[in-house]
Amino acid sequence: MPRTIWSGAISFGLVTVPINVQSATEDHSIHFHQYHLADQGRIRYRKVCELEDREVSQDEIGKGYELTKNQVIPITDEDLGNLPLPTAKAIEIDAFVPLESVDPLKIAEGYYLQPAGQVAAKPYKLLVEALGRSAKVAVAKYAWSGRERLGLLRVKDDVLVLHAMRWPDEIRDPAELLPPPVEVSDDEIEGALALMDTMTVDKLEGPDFHDRYTEAIAEIIEAKREEKPLPEAPEPEQPAQVLDLMAALQESVTKAKASRDDHAEPAEVHELPTPKKKAATKKQPAKKAPAKKNAAKKTPGRRSRSA
Repeated sequence: MPRTIWSGAISFGLVTVPINVQSATEDHSIHFHQYHLADQGRIRYRKVCELEDREVSQDEIGKGYELTKNQVIPITDEDLGNLPLPTAKAIEIDAFVPLESVDPLKIAEGYYLQPAGQVAAKPYKLLVEALGRSAKVAVAKYAWSGRERLGLLRVKDDVLVLHAMRWPDEIRDPAELLPPPVEVSDDEIEGALALMDTMTVDKLEGPDFHDRYTEAIAEIIEAKREEKPLPEAPEPEQPAQVLDLMAALQESVTKAKASRDDHAEPAEVHELPTPKKKAATKKQPAKKAPAKKNAAKKTPGRRSRSA
């Protein structure tokens, strides 16, 4: 099991749930060190005191706030552990909201909340069941690592998960990024829906959802270790300028269907609509003079649209 990051409690009204916090994610990336090119000597960053001009050990280092250039206010771990905040020792639930009301842009890293001992088992299970039946998530506040944060509590496989959240004022206004006004036709929207259906999967699993970058780095390392030629990089596809959006959608649907796994069940997709064309005006024979204004109305062709 991963190490405990923080220990405290969830405060739910008058109910208290002692918990241990553990990271819910793992980093499988390949990490590099820095080396001197001339002799492959390791490059390290050393912590040096500017006044004494010497390297100092970790137990000589503390935190501080620079009030002025000549005055530093020391802050100890004990000071941070006794902040005058209810969230310093507990995850305080403030409200419950539907998950769809939370902007995903606000959601950051996730943590598993483990019940701390037998005494926490029943209130922990109570909160899990209540959240599950309500189909809502809890919005809470907590203070870790020198700042108070907003958090989102939800249930995953009968385990409580806490997601760090950004405060509303930490989200930038995207208005300046909006494109100039354009019109999109119903046919083009239907084409996009057909492409979306073709690319729809039940789970984010399988060969399309793995870290190819890390695999490529591992191949380079192995090739250099064995003094073999490096694997050749594929030629990147140059994005073509889209002149006909409907044609691009049609080609995308065809490629998406072809790339699906052979043993996967075919998805039910929207039919690509046939672009509307102006009806040609038929020339009536001169000998047939209309006796009545009873010209037959043309029935527009129906477009096939599956739900």
